[in-house]
Amino acid sequence: MKTRKLGTSGLEVSALGMGCMGLSFGLGQAADIQHGIAVIRAAAERGITFFDTAQAYGPYTNEELVGQALAPFRDQVIIATKFGFALDASGAITGTDSRPENIRAVAEASLKRLRTDHLDLFYQHRVDPNVPIEDVAGTLQDLIREGKVRHYGLSEAGADTIRRAHAVHPVAAVQNQYSIWTREPEAEVLPLCEELGIGFVPWGPLGTGFLTGTIDTSSTFDAGTDLRANFPRFSQENIKANMPVVDMLRAMAQQKNATPVQIALAWLLAQGPSIVPIPGMDKVEYLDDNLKSVTLELTAADLQEIDRQLSGIQVQGERLDAGLLSMSE
Repeated sequence: MKTRKLGTSGLEVSALGMGCMGLSFGLGQAADIQHGIAVIRAAAERGITFFDTAQAYGPYTNEELVGQALAPFRDQVIIATKFGFALDASGAITGTDSRPENIRAVAEASLKRLRTDHLDLFYQHRVDPNVPIEDVAGTLQDLIREGKVRHYGLSEAGADTIRRAHAVHPVAAVQNQYSIWTREPEAEVLPLCEELGIGFVPWGPLGTGFLTGTIDTSSTFDAGTDLRANFPRFSQENIKANMPVVDMLRAMAQQKNATPVQIALAWLLAQGPSIVPIPGMDKVEYLDDNLKSVTLELTAADLQEIDRQLSGIQVQGERLDAGLLSMSE
């Protein structure tokens, strides 16, 4: 497995990470626990060393799954988790909460669920407009000094927030949504990460499943278990309008003897040496398919052709629902 360094933080991980959320939450019915453990362990056995979870996934159950699955590999892997959502008694997200006392409480609970004595990478899940980012970074700096956290990051943060946090204590990684059809970070966030030596971790690198080519206008999403049921980009009308993106990936895949998934991930890997995508993988065969992207070389001409074709496609629909977008910078 090839590795990459997340900026200048000293954090080195496999070139492809694993987003574990979908095994427990957000993309349909949760997987059977034993199946989830088997898939995560298969990833570790194949050389993936970077696993992503969060308090809010489940909530809580995904951290428990990751902790159980990775216990035999703990000294060989990097586990990233997140704080920053306010959760009610039922576990529903009611807003943001990055007060220092909540950061500490979440850290202690996550340590227990993950069966570990330190969090390798602790992200603020969403920026809290009610707590200055300097206070957040200061609290994380204290947790780092105490040895409970090794590195910290920001998720769905804008350039100004990232710069302000980094001035207090170096940010190791920024995790924003980024893929071939969601390119907003290219305007400000990616250049800033390069300038400051911060790693970039694209979440949703396969367009929350759309870029795999397995979703079409007949696809349905359960409103009770699948977040995509409320994402405008996944309406039947917009799925139809956005199919040219998948057609482009299929055509390039045919030329490269690859799959659309591999093209989409290889494209991300080609955008910079500190970029580490974290696709969700709920089957071992998906894992094996995704891993081939690490050795798939896209030439400068390939990348230019992808950009040329994308310039003629107007992606339809917001990437998230209004509530989630309101919490993204």
